[in-house]
Amino acid sequence: MTSVLASVPPQAGAEIFERILAAPSGLVVLDCKDVHVLIDQFRAIARHTGQAVYLWQPDTGLGSLRDAQVRVPDCQRLGNALRYMQQSMHFGVYFLLGLELPLSAMDATLLRQLARAPKGHLRRVVLIDAPVALVEHLGELAAHVGSEDSQPRRLRLRDGRWLV
Repeated sequence: MTSVLASVPPQAGAEIFERILAAPSGLVVLDCKDVHVLIDQFRAIARHTGQAVYLWQPDTGLGSLRDAQVRVPDCQRLGNALRYMQQSMHFGVYFLLGLELPLSAMDATLLRQLARAPKGHLRRVVLIDAPVALVEHLGELAAHVGSEDSQPRRLRLRDGRWLV
């Protein structure tokens, strides 16, 4: 197991976390190979910085990465977790792992609304290894971040704003 942990340098998690925070959309699609190693790195970042970082999984619901014992009540189902994220007025990074299709129409609508979150407070919803059909459905609403990709991307001008 140590060889797996050694294969992903610890600073990679911090670099990916910074790219997530800098994403132009409230919704981020994260492609990665070592999901569990990356989640462990995000857990370490949350504990070190004290930031509100959460992980939602179908079997466990929404829980804090900073404190493994803390679960958000009534957020076992995806729809309830998405509504909680949408209503939160505080900083938060929410990782969603294990999304399965088909999503309900309400869940898909909530994801689109979270992508267009108001700029007043920082909130990122991160889909980890999301199904291809969902990524295609979300299209340009979601920013894309890869764990292997650290080269700078070309900037594009769209609607008077520079995008990566």
